[in-house]
Amino acid sequence: MNLRPYPASSDYFFTIVKGVFTSLALLAAACSEPEASPPLTPEQALESFVLADPDLRVELVAAEPLVQDPVTITFDEQGRLWVVEMLGFMQDIEGTGEEDPVGRVNILYDDDGDGRMDRSELFLDSLVLPRAIAVVKGGALVAENIPLWFAEDTDGDGRADKRTLIDAEYGGSGMPEHSANGLWRAMDNWYYNAKSSFRYRNIDGEWTRDSTEFRGQWGIAHDNAGRLFYNYNWSQLHADLVPPGFLGRNPNHTATSGIDHGLTLERTIYPIRSNTAVNRGYVPGTLDEQGRLLEFASACGPLVYRGTALPEAYAGDAFVCEPTANLIKQNDIFEDGFVLRAEGAYKDREFLASTDERFRPISLASGPDGALYVVDMYKGIIQHGPYMTPYLREETLKRGLEAPVHMGRIWRITSKNAPTQAQPDLSAATPGKLVELLADPNGWTRDMAQRLLVERGDPDVVPALESLIRTGNPLGALHAVWTLEGLGQANRTRLLEALTHPYPRVAQTALRLLAREARNDMELRTAISTHVAENFEAVAPMVQLQMVLSGDLLEDDLLFDLGKRFLHRYGALPVARDALMSSLGGRENRMLTALWDNPDWIVYRQDKEIFTELLAAAVVRSAERPDIMGLFRWLEQPADPGGTWMKSAVAGGMLQGAATREAPTELAAAPAVLTNMDLAGEDFGPILTDLNEHFTWPGKPAPEKASVAPEYELDASQMALGRQQYLNLCANCHGTQGKGMQRFAPPLRQSEWVTGEDYKLTLILLNGMEGPVTVNGKTYDIPDILPSMPSFSTLQNPDLAAIATYIRNSWGNQAPPISGGRVTGIRFRTQGKVQPWKSGELDSLQLDLD
Repeated sequence: MNLRPYPASSDYFFTIVKGVFTSLALLAAACSEPEASPPLTPEQALESFVLADPDLRVELVAAEPLVQDPVTITFDEQGRLWVVEMLGFMQDIEGTGEEDPVGRVNILYDDDGDGRMDRSELFLDSLVLPRAIAVVKGGALVAENIPLWFAEDTDGDGRADKRTLIDAEYGGSGMPEHSANGLWRAMDNWYYNAKSSFRYRNIDGEWTRDSTEFRGQWGIAHDNAGRLFYNYNWSQLHADLVPPGFLGRNPNHTATSGIDHGLTLERTIYPIRSNTAVNRGYVPGTLDEQGRLLEFASACGPLVYRGTALPEAYAGDAFVCEPTANLIKQNDIFEDGFVLRAEGAYKDREFLASTDERFRPISLASGPDGALYVVDMYKGIIQHGPYMTPYLREETLKRGLEAPVHMGRIWRITSKNAPTQAQPDLSAATPGKLVELLADPNGWTRDMAQRLLVERGDPDVVPALESLIRTGNPLGALHAVWTLEGLGQANRTRLLEALTHPYPRVAQTALRLLAREARNDMELRTAISTHVAENFEAVAPMVQLQMVLSGDLLEDDLLFDLGKRFLHRYGALPVARDALMSSLGGRENRMLTALWDNPDWIVYRQDKEIFTELLAAAVVRSAERPDIMGLFRWLEQPADPGGTWMKSAVAGGMLQGAATREAPTELAAAPAVLTNMDLAGEDFGPILTDLNEHFTWPGKPAPEKASVAPEYELDASQMALGRQQYLNLCANCHGTQGKGMQRFAPPLRQSEWVTGEDYKLTLILLNGMEGPVTVNGKTYDIPDILPSMPSFSTLQNPDLAAIATYIRNSWGNQAPPISGGRVTGIRFRTQGKVQPWKSGELDSLQLDLD
């Protein structure tokens, strides 16, 4: 644990009391209705803030009328502040005029250098619900309700006079909560987005759209290693463990880890005022007895702090906005090999909280001065009209939150001990100066220097970049490599030299870029293979991971040997298995054979069983008939006593792979083991019967029609997804066959918790469960099982539904499937439950979902 120490209790509680009394006094003076929540002036709003760290301060940067309804900001190379204003959002309780083109982008100027903006100039107007911006050479990328534009200032007057359509479908649905946003320039020179599976880049003067993994809901950022961070309204922090694009290369395998990794199960929040005007306020358990929100309902706008204006202890911490609870949470980030996790920095309070109900932190930004900037929409109604429940409508009107509109603030958070820094103007910086700034302590400065060098495209900076890689600090070296990539100068000589860089992130990046160039270059592939073979054991885990991700460049013997060593060390991690599978496209059967013939592999370990099943599933998905027939022949052969588990894993994997194919796979002849199931042994009868349904061959008899129609149908794809997620997340405790494991977890076979009411099983998955628990007449408790089962609340609803459906219909269990929509409803109805369920609670729980 790396929890922040409490400040002096008298200081902290005095600050809370002061904020509370200030707000109460303002409320009493402003309105006769005790529950009303009138707007505060910026000066009054400052008094309402409570910072967990008394050594920090909040300062006003801009307020209405200079800014109105801000949703995101960014600084340009001159230090000017660009603000996207969504004036059309919820102008009244009815959401009138939402499609009106009243949104705009303004540029704010601090003329006297005091840190507070003095004037505003319009850059672009007549926009419908704009939500994202990226300042680029010649203008800005601006995301409107649905289209994405390149807005250019061709005459240099500071105002856009030309708009070019980049993507007519960028926003998707157009719903503010569920549309693409972000336009985040990542370290790899692409612009990534939340709630989107696309990224953008200017290539040879043309804006290009490229597919990428789907990420997040509102807001996106990266850390000093370049890893992307994002979140969902119910799950506060997710990140990429693997670079974009690597896990989706094998058409025979779908990865379920590595991207969209939930860093923490913590959902509890600690507001310092009531939050009854929240959409789920009428759901029991959403609010505490004081009307305060218990857990995240609208997590958004994550940012990894990479600045210099806060104390050094804040470096690398992740901040998350919660506008419905008027607060910002801080998380410490911990790195273990190539896996990340997060913990709240404070136990029972938040980094920043306000007693002002209209304080709506919706996004965060880094500044040229190293400060943390907060975008405060400062709005009574934060919920979009289509989701406005009768309860919320009544509460909003009662509290007077529907008016006034078109307010907004930008705040800056710094250390009280840090001197105010002037906003630098990098627009005229020399190329040499920009290269120097790639190693600057402030992350914003490094990012901006890289962007400007890439956009200018000056090849004369290459020697200075090479020197920075060799002699600069680790962060400068990493940015220098990506700058070379952006300039098209990351050639093999430079990257091969960087492979041995002492900073693992530089070595990893060099290998990542070399892999892209080596697919059609045998000489380069040979150099990479030699490096991998000679250095695998000596490099850091993140570099080992990249070596495995580059395994498609390696010859079979080297890849299989590398894979076995990697799995021996990290095989219990789903991301490790997915990484290796991503490099095995077309070679799964050969690796399976290599493992089958390896005496060390036959010694049972559960992660080996899971990986074997993944391999067999991929072989069947490939539809390579000789390989599939080879698997059937394996099932016919007698197994060594220690390798009996492998036959079971192959059979299970074949069924999983077959279930994802749209039609039965045609074979040239009948597999002997399907026509004489005794060949595989009596334990395999049920699974072979299921397998038989997914294959056909000349002369195969037509299946007999069932005399009684099934009560429900199972979706084979959902079952296959459920099996894979189960193996990744649940099998370590419940076993691959649902039998339970001594000292870990009870069985899922013949479990009334699995086949009973679907909402109870779903709640166990969402929140976890504490023992003791009775299954099929037997009570399990410590020490026979762990004290509690963890929550899987970071998973998407379809994934939870797949797991539930799978275990309800496996190992002899039979129960109706559960849909993603059903999980959504159950999650919605039980907001506020942050502790694991006890069996007694669930026994008596009656949940009305109608």
